[in-house]
Amino acid sequence: MSEFMAELIGTMILIILGAGVVAGVELKKSKAAGAGWVLVTLGWGLGVTMGVYAVGNISDAHLNPAVTLGFAAIGEFPWAKVPAYLAGQLIGAIIGAIIIYFQYLPHWRETEDKGAKLGVFATGPAVRSYPANLVSEIIGTFVLVMGLLFIGANEFTEGLNPAIVGLLIVAIGMSLGGPTGYAINPARDLGPRIAHAILPIAGKGGSDWSYAPIPVIGTIIGGVYGAFFYHAFFDGSMGAGFWIMTVVVVVIFATAFVNEQKRTQHSVS
Repeated sequence: MSEFMAELIGTMILIILGAGVVAGVELKKSKAAGAGWVLVTLGWGLGVTMGVYAVGNISDAHLNPAVTLGFAAIGEFPWAKVPAYLAGQLIGAIIGAIIIYFQYLPHWRETEDKGAKLGVFATGPAVRSYPANLVSEIIGTFVLVMGLLFIGANEFTEGLNPAIVGLLIVAIGMSLGGPTGYAINPARDLGPRIAHAILPIAGKGGSDWSYAPIPVIGTIIGGVYGAFFYHAFFDGSMGAGFWIMTVVVVVIFATAFVNEQKRTQHSVS
């Protein structure tokens, strides 16, 4: 199997199990309806675990453009392979989302909430404030990529790494997922959002394309910065890339802070 196909299949499995648990919780007349956030975070964690187990010995199971770009940025992955990995991840995410559409086929018409239907496929903010939402995705993906690197630096019993990575995803979801639904993966959000846009889902609304850049841009920035941060402080290589990304992140954080201060003052007045 090629690395492109491995990334496609692994990401497809991730989305089937991840979007599938959201569908089970959110769609009406599902036996899992209303099971809540804890089940969602566990489902996504197990989805990542199974995806990594499936193809980890073929492509190292990035399953995430932010991971691929972050590793490439610090020289841990060849740039020549990046396009094939990104294409496989996005296509796999679209296919996985289409499979979930068919899995829950009669439940779309039973569910009136258009937002819940979109939420099966794509993330959305609990409070819509784009600079703050961008910060949330940067932080979540920063923790993901840095976590993957320090997990990889430790020796585990053979075959246990994917389970530890799954626990990392659960921890991120439980601790950091509340503000935006923790995309922490551009393909995880963009691929299913495309599927939502093209599928004949009964009673669906719009695909919220105005928000769509946030979980793409934020996750890429967070992933690349997480890799540079690890490389700087754990490997002792504090190059220009680290400082450039630090400035970018500081500016984004400052913009979000100022924006929230203005919104707070406006709401008080």
